[in-house]
Amino acid sequence: MSKYAVIVVDMLEEFVRGRLRAEKAESIIPSIKKLIDFARERGIPVIYTVDQHYQEIDFESRLWGPHAIKGGRESHIVCELSPSPKDYVVPKRRYDAFEYTDLDLLLRELGVDTLIVTGIHTHICVQQTVMGAFYRGYRVIVPPECVAAATDEWHRIGLEYMRNFAGAEIVDLNTLLKRLDVELRSSVTEVV
Repeated sequence: MSKYAVIVVDMLEEFVRGRLRAEKAESIIPSIKKLIDFARERGIPVIYTVDQHYQEIDFESRLWGPHAIKGGRESHIVCELSPSPKDYVVPKRRYDAFEYTDLDLLLRELGVDTLIVTGIHTHICVQQTVMGAFYRGYRVIVPPECVAAATDEWHRIGLEYMRNFAGAEIVDLNTLLKRLDVELRSSVTEVV
């Protein structure tokens, strides 16, 4: 049986309501919350990966200007998706949440082999994190209503890229939750 974790990428004030917000960022919050609540109820780890940049140092600032500055309000996770005390928060300074972080170590210590990836931006940080997961041998699922990009076109392109080049399973949230519920119930029955 698979061991899952939910990854929430960059659901920060900067990307939801700030200068670099995704076009539909607000609209994905309820879907991500539904998934997080489901995961917490069933003991699936929830891991937030969050941009936290150093002002005027990080390379990304040359492309995007200063954003998600460490310690600033814009680097905070939106209040609707606040982490619980049992959740994990992994700071990052690059698009890929695996690059120069301890995300892979954390996932391996949790025994995780399958990631359900959500967040912003579909075609940048989500896509690069999915590629990082692929390179490290994780299975990846992306519910399209739990990710958003700057435009609908970039969202579509990001989803296609992840499906075609990382083998990510793109599955709608309700279908995924039903499938997980059946799988997790059957594993409990097998143990008993």
